[in-house]
Amino acid sequence: MRAILALEDGRYFLGESFGTPVSTVGEVCFNTSMTGYQEVLTDPSYRGQIVAMTAPQIGNYGVNDLDDESAAVHVRGFVIEELSPVASSWRSRGTLDEYLKKWKIPGIQGIDTRALTKHLRSRGAMQGCLTTDDITPEQAVARAKAAPPMAGSDFVKEVTPKAPYAWDPENRESRAWTIVKGDGAATEVTENGEVFEKLPPVKHHIVAYDYGMKRNILRRLRQEGFKVQVVPAETPAAEVLALKPDGVFLSNGPGDPAALTYVHEILRGLMGKTPIFGICLGHQMLGYAFGGKTFKLKFGHRGGNQPVQDLATGKVSITSQNHGFAVDADSLPSDVEVSHINLNDHTVEGLRHKSLPIFSVQYHPEAAPGPNDAGYFFREFAKLIETSQAGR
Repeated sequence: MRAILALEDGRYFLGESFGTPVSTVGEVCFNTSMTGYQEVLTDPSYRGQIVAMTAPQIGNYGVNDLDDESAAVHVRGFVIEELSPVASSWRSRGTLDEYLKKWKIPGIQGIDTRALTKHLRSRGAMQGCLTTDDITPEQAVARAKAAPPMAGSDFVKEVTPKAPYAWDPENRESRAWTIVKGDGAATEVTENGEVFEKLPPVKHHIVAYDYGMKRNILRRLRQEGFKVQVVPAETPAAEVLALKPDGVFLSNGPGDPAALTYVHEILRGLMGKTPIFGICLGHQMLGYAFGGKTFKLKFGHRGGNQPVQDLATGKVSITSQNHGFAVDADSLPSDVEVSHINLNDHTVEGLRHKSLPIFSVQYHPEAAPGPNDAGYFFREFAKLIETSQAGR
């Protein structure tokens, strides 16, 4: 079945439909990850977006239940050059085509994703329409032009949980899959024969604000010794502080951070009263809580190959990112310092308060998918909590 991907500036691409043949509109962006398409599809940070993968063939290792980063698919549409005709992996439980049909998400293949990516890099991310309807490309362009813009959109209310909950109280979902090493004393075997690393004892109790959090973030927090109580985005600061947490974590999430004024106020109520660690959208909203602002990037940072430099040490990490906005360094007050920068465009990738126990990074330390260079930030959060407790 024919499919059309039309952009609001009049550019369009003709391809073949896969997944569910329905029409959708959203911001068209691209992701440069070579693998991890299932994690991309289920990342709530992609709410409201049509995602194009730059890798030439997608779907070659299928999908499975363990790689979902949330309970649903959040992209509005999926754009690829070639859908693999074979799902070849011992972990595979189905094909990408079947997976998108299950979630009623449209896909388009057979288009020149290189040309699409070059166009978005030069013209910027923009609204688009992905459709299998019997309409002309010009009519599809008109639908793209009529789509609401990403700027000013609050998608957090669509993806945040309805009620608070304790993450993994039985210590099963957080275990890292592994193979037996040495005498196997550090591993445990489940009923189906899979081997997992044993979890460490709980050292700190924290509260995590879920703005659209990926499951692997929660897994990594527990793997570093955190017991996590998850709360919805609109939970008042007083309610969180009443839980007497050792610290507060701020998650990733979708949409425009400028539109989340209610979150900015909540964070101001937490500052100075508990250690805080924010990532991605949480990082951007800390920027607002500090008194700063954000701006929309031309085409965003999405993929697992973004170089970031720690300004204190000079060390460079390759990071996993997914964001379309950045903190404006010039808008920050003097008591907040930029700790990390992106080496591609020198935008802000990390913040640290000079006197309060608060820090943040723009990228995803849990790396699902992506490199693990930044995993040490979870340990840095534990050190921040311990230092804060020692100073009381």
